[in-house]
Amino acid sequence: QVQLVESGGGLVQAGGSLRLSCAASGRSFSSLSMGWFRQAPGKEREFVASISRTGGVTAYADFVKGRSTISRNNAENTVYLQMNSLKPEDTAVYYCAASVSTWLARFPREYDYWGQGTQVTVSS
Repeated sequence: QVQLVESGGGLVQAGGSLRLSCAASGRSFSSLSMGWFRQAPGKEREFVASISRTGGVTAYADFVKGRSTISRNNAENTVYLQMNSLKPEDTAVYYCAASVSTWLARFPREYDYWGQGTQVTVSS
């Protein structure tokens, strides 16, 4: 079992920045590929970014490319999502997820464990 706890969400004005964190426990963190997803009210959960086990390879959804950076610290069992130039349409609950077997997974079904989510609200 893997437990994931997100933090760092909040209310920010358009153009601002937030850094989300996700602390993992319960399994060797370096054996997990990690990802971030988001879900806005009335919409499906969508892929934001993913990172390989070592952190050497990353992938991003087009709508955050150039504005966000995913990173991880395996010594601290934590994955981060730095989000810059935030827009009102970035408002959503952001979820951290862990995959045991899929490298740079982009689909929710490829992830085995999920956090409870952290709310990000961007005001215009």
